[in-house]
Amino acid sequence: MMKSKLLCILLLSINICTFSQDELELIKHKADSICKLKGKKSFCNAYKFYKNKEYDSCYVYSSYALNEANSSEEKDILNYIQGVCAIRKRILKKALLNFKSIQGYRSLKANKLGRVYLGLKEYNKAIEYYLEWENNNADVKINLKKNAYRNLGLSYLHVKNYAKAKEYFLKEYNLVEVTDTLSVIRLKMELANVYYNQYLDDEAIPLFQEAYDLAKSFSDIESKKLTSQNMAVVEKNRKNYQKSVDYYIEYGRWKDSIWNRDKIWELTEKDKQLAVAQKQQEIVLQEEQLKRQAVVQKSLVIGASGLLVFLGFLGYFYRELKSKNRFITQQKEELNVANKTKDYLFSVVSHDLRSPINTIKRQHEKLKRQLKNKEYDAVSETTNNAIALTESTSHLLNNVLHWSLEQNNQLSFKAEEYPLKPLVEQAVYNFEEIAEAKDIALTTTLEATILVKADKESLKIVLRNLLDNALKYTGENGTIAIKTYNDSEEFSTIEIKDTGFGISEEKLAKIKELEDLSIDKINRSEGVGLGMLLCQTLIKKNNGKLLIDSELEVGTTIRILLPNASA
Repeated sequence: MMKSKLLCILLLSINICTFSQDELELIKHKADSICKLKGKKSFCNAYKFYKNKEYDSCYVYSSYALNEANSSEEKDILNYIQGVCAIRKRILKKALLNFKSIQGYRSLKANKLGRVYLGLKEYNKAIEYYLEWENNNADVKINLKKNAYRNLGLSYLHVKNYAKAKEYFLKEYNLVEVTDTLSVIRLKMELANVYYNQYLDDEAIPLFQEAYDLAKSFSDIESKKLTSQNMAVVEKNRKNYQKSVDYYIEYGRWKDSIWNRDKIWELTEKDKQLAVAQKQQEIVLQEEQLKRQAVVQKSLVIGASGLLVFLGFLGYFYRELKSKNRFITQQKEELNVANKTKDYLFSVVSHDLRSPINTIKRQHEKLKRQLKNKEYDAVSETTNNAIALTESTSHLLNNVLHWSLEQNNQLSFKAEEYPLKPLVEQAVYNFEEIAEAKDIALTTTLEATILVKADKESLKIVLRNLLDNALKYTGENGTIAIKTYNDSEEFSTIEIKDTGFGISEEKLAKIKELEDLSIDKINRSEGVGLGMLLCQTLIKKNNGKLLIDSELEVGTTIRILLPNASA
């Protein structure tokens, strides 16, 4: 029972993207040719939505086009793209009918039928079609082979042909790049399941452990969740119940992390209200205490006789009043400092989040209007604009989350010795597609021997922010060069140099002031952003330095100085 559960965890991520590259290019070429003919409006709309990955609209229009199609060539193309849409919409039986209706494209048809049968859990059928695809596709691209090998391995695993499952997982493993950490983690879990289902625990458990260790140092939350769940099941089967409970707790923490991130605003607001209420209550109590003291003093003075005693009381009352005012002022200042961080976070939300959220709302209203008016050519541009705004807003939310965690000492921080090159390579890798989309040349010159002492996760946050800014403010055909070198015996340097718009002297001066700027002195109206403040804070926490040089219309150079491991 437990071992079958581990198998189910792996099947959640079956790849659906394997295909015959030559036949798919032929489909694209023929579809483009058909769209040049007049009177093929439904066909062209279906194909356009397919290329834009708008699968709901593609599914609907391909049905219209199939009713109008009068050639086997058109029907083959429409059955293919509608089948892909059906897979995306998880209508697998409909996808099966589509792919079986294809008359040509034998290799592509076999591949897609293998995928559908795998989704329908008819594993022997899936193996039959994937083997047919493999026999006719020896020279396809590596990434296509990897996907096919993985699906074959999963199919064999389900029919308990463990030798074949292992063979195809190892074939995939031999094609995976060392830097593709996510694929390495997944493959180790797959191979571990092959052994584990054969009760070869001595081979399986080390692989589960390796996958878990890799996931711990990797940023993907889903991998952390799956590997910790696997380890919980393994330790439970080994009757190490305490370890199993620990892993289940960790699994639950990763499972809830996204929910916790979404709830942080509500919790932050409640924390702020609670802190304000507590401070106000303390002030009220102090005021009441001072009032009682004043009443006592006044009663004593009234009991005395003579003008001299009365004047003395007045002097004493005056001093007490000044003391009370000083005490109240002090309490208010402490309250102001305590709330300044939370106020700053909410000012970020109100100032930086309100505009994109309103813009996204307008984009959706515009999209609704365009769909209602059947302005389908404009829908794609409107949707892309909304996606870009959503990504920008997501980046802002991540910065607010990291800043909130750091200010509350909840951001995990552990400075250790790491080679600098793979850290920078991983950060750059995540932005290569964005750079390519903007026609920006992203180059690296990285020394392999540099070791630094830093907290890996906080350094990744800094690199993501700086690379995101460089791409955001560099125009098309620009360049971004990243290099590392030993600055001195004490520090090593990461340099990010772009040919973007640059930063004005006035704004650059304000950014440089962040190094010594405390939260209670920040004035957002002067253009100080949370992203750069977060970078300065994390680099300072790593005992490093952040240096910025920029010139308008020339570009910006940012240097991160980190302490060497031997320093």
